[in-house]
Amino acid sequence: MDQVNTSSRVPAQTIADLIADSMKAVGLPAADAAKVAELMLEADLTGADAHGVFRLPMYVKRIQGGGVNPKPSITVEKTAAATAMVEGDNGMGHLVMARAADTAIELARDAGVAWVGTRRSNHAGAAGAYAALMLPHDMVGIYGVVASANHMPIWGGIELLLGTNPVAVAIPAGEEAPVVLDIATSVVSYGTIKSHRLQNKPLPEGWMVKAKDGTPLTDASRSGEGLLLPIGGYKGSGLSLILGLLAGPLNRAAFGRDVFDFNANDTDECNTGQFLIALDIKRFTPVAQFKAELDRHLRDLRTSKPLPGVAAIRLPGQERRTRRADRVKNGVPLPRELIAQLDQFAGELGIKPLGAR
Repeated sequence: MDQVNTSSRVPAQTIADLIADSMKAVGLPAADAAKVAELMLEADLTGADAHGVFRLPMYVKRIQGGGVNPKPSITVEKTAAATAMVEGDNGMGHLVMARAADTAIELARDAGVAWVGTRRSNHAGAAGAYAALMLPHDMVGIYGVVASANHMPIWGGIELLLGTNPVAVAIPAGEEAPVVLDIATSVVSYGTIKSHRLQNKPLPEGWMVKAKDGTPLTDASRSGEGLLLPIGGYKGSGLSLILGLLAGPLNRAAFGRDVFDFNANDTDECNTGQFLIALDIKRFTPVAQFKAELDRHLRDLRTSKPLPGVAAIRLPGQERRTRRADRVKNGVPLPRELIAQLDQFAGELGIKPLGAR
């Protein structure tokens, strides 16, 4: 459950309006600003709190610094029946991925499957938001990306040459919640580290280690001295590598030493690479039959006997649906430290702060 003692509920539309007004203030056309706001808000609504409005000041700073093009000419090159490349013209990653999603859906309707790559894109927030765009079309969505900063070494190393490189998969169901898996290949996303730093909260052991000696790093204010740990040891490191190669070099986008920390650089182009796969379910089995089967199996899993001490079995996407409904109705819980930061930021942009909306 959301912790109300350290946060305040803010209406979803209020957050979207703040984002849209901020984007327009730094030069985005109104329609593009609204689309960015929609996709950023989706992160907040579904619980990816480190990838929604939390990121707004950093996005604006990069636009103001010239690192992101506020008025991109995003183009699509269809390279085969089921493949395409989206050239992002260094625009906001949310806009590039929105175009990639539309393209993937269109191609998959014709070919049954689509693989769409992007180049010259930027950080686009929560991975799950883009995989889930396939769900209303009765398609499976799969998303991968080269993260916009390197916070992990290859397994056994200390040089920061890999990112958190998340992967997301969305599979539609019937009455059960869609399966939506959205995971970083590190134990935790770096956005979560930044959120802990903002709130002056300690990091749990197992998230980061010190680069100099490999011992646990739990002081969020010293995260710059540390390395994020991969999920599952060498397995997570390998998964980060594979996703990075498919989203980076395959798309002529940045990877490895070519990636810089976009948190610390407001002026240079990131050339972020992403890929989005769409799979049309009806090409394999009737949609209604598939969803009924998925429901049956998900119920079997969800109602299976838990380990002692486990209150309930959780499936990927289950709480996402519940949380989204709650936050649409009751508002998004924002830490008070974040609200203060956003209000100061709004004043600098000359737009209404959250409390005045």
